[in-house]
Amino acid sequence: MNQKDWAGVFPAITTPFQADLSVDYQTFAAQARWLVDCGCHGIVALGSLGEAPTLAREEKIEILQHARHSLGDKAPVIAGIAALSTAEAVWLAQEAHRAGVDGLMVLPPQVYRGDWRETQAHLSAIFAATPLSSMLYNNPIAYGTDITPEQMLELRTRHDNFHAVKESSGDIRRITSLKHLSAGSLAIFVGMDDVVVESVAAGATGWIAGLVNAFPEESVRLFLLAKNGPSAELETLYSWFLPLLRLDTVPKFVQLIKQVQEECGGPSARTRPPRLELVGEERDEVIALTRKSLTTCPR
Repeated sequence: MNQKDWAGVFPAITTPFQADLSVDYQTFAAQARWLVDCGCHGIVALGSLGEAPTLAREEKIEILQHARHSLGDKAPVIAGIAALSTAEAVWLAQEAHRAGVDGLMVLPPQVYRGDWRETQAHLSAIFAATPLSSMLYNNPIAYGTDITPEQMLELRTRHDNFHAVKESSGDIRRITSLKHLSAGSLAIFVGMDDVVVESVAAGATGWIAGLVNAFPEESVRLFLLAKNGPSAELETLYSWFLPLLRLDTVPKFVQLIKQVQEECGGPSARTRPPRLELVGEERDEVIALTRKSLTTCPR
């Protein structure tokens, strides 16, 4: 995999669990195939939406193996690389490489919010651990570490396999800045569902998406329309989709998106603690929104 492949809609795929909360690998594999068959351009496994911090080492590797086997050469598989320590992140990157993935999505250290010298050392160790094409995930809102476009360019000059950025700061100016500073050397992915159209207009060429897990065809159509520029069809579809897309940007985004999936006939809404499934009014509201969306979807 190389830089030219970093484009399009890549679901941050959820991890389905059985009643005993063990990983449901067969459902995971079927979901990955379905998403690609619906037009998605690749899969990102072991992301935040995939509840990676709750997964054991062995589970992470088996998920990647199932994704690779399930998709074959139909679409690239990207492994999320997040850990408390640099050593653990390097280990996971190397094991992901052995599992046959096509690329890595690399996060800053979890929990510890280091300065740039420390963050750069952590990221560099992961980039250098394999020859795999790599994406940097910048999400200062969720993880507390903000990597500026200038710092990304510094990393790019040191690592030939650093090819893409998932930008989730919510600041569209970051995309504009990165586009001009990188002069095309870094592919830019939007990482927040409810700013996808604005981000594509600013220069993003890809979307690491959440609600795509339940609405893949609509997500791909929205992205392609956004690439073509303003239109009445784009405005109508985005207006319909936004209430759902906003579920991706709140603390309970995993529970919410999994509940939408279940309501759409997809995998179970089960989550691993400390996350608990939605109950009461919270659950009723997302079910009502999903049902309304299903009946009003513009075709």
